Amino acid sequence: MALDFTGRVAIVTGAGGGLGRQHALALAARGAKVVVNDLGGSVDGSGGSASAAQQVVEEIRAAGGEAIANGASVTDFAAVQAMVQQAVDAWGRVDVLVSNAGILRDKSFAKMDLADFRLVLDVHLMGAVHCCKALWPVMTAQKYGRIVLTTSSSGLYGNFGQANYGAAKMALVGLMQTLAIEGLKHDVRVNCLAPTAATRMTESLFPPDMLERFVPEAVVPAMLVLAGQDAPNRTTLCAGAGGFEAAHVTLTQGAYIGMGPDAPEALQARLDAVRDRRGEAVPASGAEQGANEMRLARGG
Repeated sequence: MALDFTGRVAIVTGAGGGLGRQHALALAARGAKVVVNDLGGSVDGSGGSASAAQQVVEEIRAAGGEAIANGASVTDFAAVQAMVQQAVDAWGRVDVLVSNAGILRDKSFAKMDLADFRLVLDVHLMGAVHCCKALWPVMTAQKYGRIVLTTSSSGLYGNFGQANYGAAKMALVGLMQTLAIEGLKHDVRVNCLAPTAATRMTESLFPPDMLERFVPEAVVPAMLVLAGQDAPNRTTLCAGAGGFEAAHVTLTQGAYIGMGPDAPEALQARLDAVRDRRGEAVPASGAEQGANEMRLARGG
């Protein structure tokens, strides 16, 4: 079945270039009305100009689509609320959020300034929180919403020089886990996208022969699936160069060690058994960890 967004309204943050631009163009091409949000700053978050967002709006309009530009910084909750109101005033609803805005301030942790750590968290994590918070009453009232948060392999698995970026990106997975549970009864589905793409933020990391494969367009199919009517819930999709994977936070079967005075030494001796991945599961909620520990304590 074709992924059709006719009649849907989408907000894409950080949509003035790179991945966000491709997300906005693809949603519009499939019928969505799109708010193209971009502060228009540099990769490190400095500066700002509405021209990047406006340019994408003009591309969408030239192709026969509907779009409006917005220059809000996602770090400013009042501006984000105004952006959501702008969309509702224009089109009466908001169905899709693709939270894509981000910056980089890469350095090894030893050399990293705490201000750079905090700003990256502010843009990636709090920026997504602001968008979700502003949209939550709209989506729950209309009993429909699709939220796509942008995580990263740097958060899921680590990457040298990106302690700030990785912490923010993994935090978004935690945000997704709970919002997906809370939104379920309102048909508000929340998922994460972990893209691998050569954009102005990452192009220096790729060998020349792979640049043409890791284009932002190759990530778009995963976004469309996560933003679509039949989207999953609580799924982290990874995408790059035409390949797609799913990432999970799993729980091993574990082992019962007890609480005796030698429990630390016993745990150390049996650490391999505790970490054994055979039979591991993906918990439906955090409560399942406690349930598993109760099972172990009862000798199950």
